Amino acid sequence: MPELPEVEVVRAGLAPAVTGARVTAVEVVDARSLKRHLPEGADRGSGGHGVTLSPEAAAARGADFERRLTGALLAAPERRGKFLWIPVASGGGAAPREALLAHLGMSGQLLLRSLEAPDDRHVRIRLWTEHARHGELRIDFADQRRFGSLALDPLVPEHEAGPGGTPVPSQASHIARDPLDPLFDDGAFATSLRTRRTAVKRALLDQTLVSGVGNIYADEALWRARVHPETVCARIGAGRALELLAALRAVFAQALAEGGTSFDAQYVNVNGQAGYFAHSLNAYGRTGEPCPRCGTEIRRIVIGGRSSHFCPRCQRRR
Repeated sequence: MPELPEVEVVRAGLAPAVTGARVTAVEVVDARSLKRHLPEGADRGSGGHGVTLSPEAAAARGADFERRLTGALLAAPERRGKFLWIPVASGGGAAPREALLAHLGMSGQLLLRSLEAPDDRHVRIRLWTEHARHGELRIDFADQRRFGSLALDPLVPEHEAGPGGTPVPSQASHIARDPLDPLFDDGAFATSLRTRRTAVKRALLDQTLVSGVGNIYADEALWRARVHPETVCARIGAGRALELLAALRAVFAQALAEGGTSFDAQYVNVNGQAGYFAHSLNAYGRTGEPCPRCGTEIRRIVIGGRSSHFCPRCQRRR
């Protein structure tokens, strides 16, 4: 699953090409990639993520998405945690009231293409855009496994998005800010973490505590901070909690500099290029290999159904 760095790489790649662009046409090739999209006026309890649609309902959803997005003016892409969105406006100078929300899932890709470029494999949705500087471009949403999705989603009013925050899509409003957010509250994170009586690895994966962290970067941050993944949160001091947060930020910064983590062709930027942070991993996926810090074999355990990789010497359970 793409984590914060992979999604941020996509956001940064899209920004120059889509900010200020107008959508000239939309084609929904496979409406199953609109599982999070609800037609205008539909009851929010009538369908959504995980709901199997009839062919008629899928066609109606696709037609609604095409109609509402065609002609829309795109603003600068934004991100919170693993959610990426592009605010959209119908014109007239009014502030955007909804956003094109993208959730990449296991294999979703947003790819920038010239109009004459051949179709990408597993394309589910196409957008054609026109930009004053970059001209005409095509945006392909490709998704081999179809766990990802696009949707037009209402933006939550700013007062609901948190003090000083900008509006966020309703489907992303439940998650916490991520550690790269300028408004992330370090002290509140440390306090909240220390009130929990669960393993710290599980806590880091809780998107209501801190967003954008998945299995890879949780393991890497814990290794850098020398914290055992099964350490009970309540036993972590305030200073250690802040050290762990700093380690998480350092991991994210390095991953962003290296284009994210790519183990296969699924995790790519908007130009289809893979990141190379996988070559810099110290713990994740290195079971049986020597710890880069002390030489002890990296071990693997399962916590909450997820694999956790750690050094039994550097990350002793206290």
